[in-house]
Amino acid sequence: MELRYLASFVAVAEELHFGRAAKRLHMAQPPLSQQIRQLEKELGVQLFERSTRSVRLTSAGEAFLEPVRTVLADLEIATRVAKAAGRGEYGRVSVGFAGASSHATLPRLTRAVRAAHPGIELVMRGQTYANRALARVADGSLDLGFVRLPVTQPGVAHRVIAEEELICALPSDHRLARRRRISVADLAGEPFVSFPARSGSSLRDVAVEACESAGHHPRIVQEAPDSYTILALVAMGVGVTLTLTSCMHIQQTGLVYRPLSGPPVLLRMALAWRTDNPSAALRSVLDVAGEALPAPLPAPSVLPTTAPASGPATTAPGADPDSAH
Repeated sequence: MELRYLASFVAVAEELHFGRAAKRLHMAQPPLSQQIRQLEKELGVQLFERSTRSVRLTSAGEAFLEPVRTVLADLEIATRVAKAAGRGEYGRVSVGFAGASSHATLPRLTRAVRAAHPGIELVMRGQTYANRALARVADGSLDLGFVRLPVTQPGVAHRVIAEEELICALPSDHRLARRRRISVADLAGEPFVSFPARSGSSLRDVAVEACESAGHHPRIVQEAPDSYTILALVAMGVGVTLTLTSCMHIQQTGLVYRPLSGPPVLLRMALAWRTDNPSAALRSVLDVAGEALPAPLPAPSVLPTTAPASGPATTAPGADPDSAH
């Protein structure tokens, strides 16, 4: 059964006149009459009662009319959706992210996408740390990932959206808490709280590397799956940790942040995607992200003006908490 036969049927049913229906459909009357006869043959029922003076629907035709209208309306919707998807206005984009610092980054992106393209659904995959997010983008199981540089996988493109500095978080009554800056070497032998070794956290990798460059391996006494829990454990006195400037929005009694002495250790966060991903919706999200998440400013200074022995450190003015651990 051809869809054009259904459209012809509706036109005749609404006009109850073959001549007017043919004009409405921009076709000659004989082909229209032939289409209706073919439709009746396929259905095995008569849809119209015809005379030289009138055309009217049979009971079968009346029963057939509304379902056909529904089919044609659904087809119109499907056509519009397909065209919108082809323009990148409709579809699903999976996004991998992790880290307490995404509390600022993701709302900016999701709100901007929702405002620009309400037909695009962002499927958020939390607890996808930077290294794992990059691997999943590379293998095609994620459309878009919040990752850390370097990005070296073939076929994966990226754009830097944030730059952050490695800092130390420690209990407010710790022996080092009164210092303005802390050397990573001074943390030798200290109990550390960290992300799990197999979590895919690039922050853990950088922290371990920083300690080993200072001549010691961090003594990790407890692991936790996110920065909120890690910093809560630090505030409880379980240990110290190396974290990022973007996490300084997490303020708890008994927790202080201190910058590290020496050259700053900078981490750059980026959005990553496969260059051969055919999704038009992904391209639209990337266009929106270019405005919602502009090129980053340099990492903010975290040097405190004083070094209190207790109480939470305050976030540096202008700090931009954009990161993925």
